[in-house]
Amino acid sequence: MKARKALVFLLIACMFVVTALMGAGCGTKTREPSTMEVPQLASGPISGTYEEGVWSYKGIPYAAPPVGELRWREPQPPEPWGEVRPCTDYGPSCPQEESDWTGMLSVGKTDEDCLYLNVWSPAESPQERLPVMVWIHGGAFKSGSGSLPIYEGGNLARKGVVLVTINYRLGAFGLMAHPLLSEESPHGVSGNYGLLDQVAALNWVRENIAAFGGDPGNVTVFGESAGGMSILDLLASPLAQGLFHRAIVESGPLLELGLSVNKTPTLKEAEKTGEEISRKLGCDKAGDELAALREASPEKLIEAAASENEFFSPINLSPNVDGYFLPEPPLEVFAAGRQHPVPLLTGINANEGNIFIPDVNLQQYRLMANYLYGAHAEEVMALFPAASEEEVKPALDKVITQMGFASSARFTAECTTRAGEPAYLYLFTRATRDERAQSLGAFHGLEIMYAFGNLDKVRLQGLDDDDRALSEAMMTYWTNFARTGNPNGEGVPEWPPYAGDEAKYQILGTRVETGSGFFQQAYDLARKIRGF
Repeated sequence: MKARKALVFLLIACMFVVTALMGAGCGTKTREPSTMEVPQLASGPISGTYEEGVWSYKGIPYAAPPVGELRWREPQPPEPWGEVRPCTDYGPSCPQEESDWTGMLSVGKTDEDCLYLNVWSPAESPQERLPVMVWIHGGAFKSGSGSLPIYEGGNLARKGVVLVTINYRLGAFGLMAHPLLSEESPHGVSGNYGLLDQVAALNWVRENIAAFGGDPGNVTVFGESAGGMSILDLLASPLAQGLFHRAIVESGPLLELGLSVNKTPTLKEAEKTGEEISRKLGCDKAGDELAALREASPEKLIEAAASENEFFSPINLSPNVDGYFLPEPPLEVFAAGRQHPVPLLTGINANEGNIFIPDVNLQQYRLMANYLYGAHAEEVMALFPAASEEEVKPALDKVITQMGFASSARFTAECTTRAGEPAYLYLFTRATRDERAQSLGAFHGLEIMYAFGNLDKVRLQGLDDDDRALSEAMMTYWTNFARTGNPNGEGVPEWPPYAGDEAKYQILGTRVETGSGFFQQAYDLARKIRGF
């Protein structure tokens, strides 16, 4: 089957269906100079833009350009500067594969020199010490950017937080391992460079965010899809200890729990993938293989890293268990209660599976179930039956949504509670009414524009007062959680914390209300199949 290649395009679309139709930005307002006008960073002074009560600083380098000899090395500190550096435009995004969806991605200029971040702050002085939220974008670890218009941070900042979005290395640039790269590493490892970029960005936040009126002692990481998966990895990594104090995971499953055909690779397995990429490029025949790899053009590297054999997962290169960034699979860390003990807000969308589903018939549904679940396939199909061709897609949507995304979210919430920290679980149910995407329902990534308050950044048909009210509630919940570790507060319905016996969760839809028993049957079956 060639289903997997089609799914790659679908996953890329998942985050950007709603960004395809971007609206125009607001005009810039000016005001009298203040102490926030020229923040002094550890690397030098910068200037930004003031707009509707929020200072924005775009394209701030948080690490040296990872080019030349720094390709496939841990991020290094940026070169200091003396003069005020204008930070009014986004930095380049990491090079990524072009596709039929390129016009929708709007990641702007791409370049290997991509380690930039952006800050929005409502503070009027550096003494304010506001809570900080750091966004890690999704895109299957191969696409995306912190500069997408749907991630524009002004609306969240106006809720009283300092908002940061980051770029990190993607695809082969951020995740390719190779024995020779491991050999030259002082830690004996390779791959995971994109995750190390995230750690570097969080270290930058700890060192510099006070200059923007942010509190380095109150940092919340939040992200969606691969960004949410990254956060679960950061929660399991000793390198991220103490760098953040709360976590929000939107539709980000533990890799082993997403689908049973996926697992976090070992370093040796990841190195074999890197060797195959080198063979495709012909670099394995060079006198100096690493030099040849570092001289390969971004375009050639992206082409060599593309997989033609993907099946039912859009993730080709992924983080690996290297014994350094990840000492063990995150699933095992959570199961043992060894993750960093921080409050967690996590959840999924009601139709996560729809964008991943190829056109399949009843026979192919059975084949897929057998491939994914082996001896347990009959139990899965009994829970999610399809008696006609028309019922196949809804059944597959439920399999992916409930067995993959929902079971993972509930498991991490349960592990967090067991470790003595509060967890809050949600289900986003507000389906799009845009006729171009209506059949997708509450699809993967749709909640982002609500959480950021950026409904005006898209031109989806059918948005109304209910959508604006939901967005306002979600922004309030998210920023309350960033402020205190509890999403509750004035003006929003009570959101009870997760407890395993009732499994209460907040339904974020046309109405905001509380449900219980978060996909109990699917969760029980997932635990039985995967032994957790």
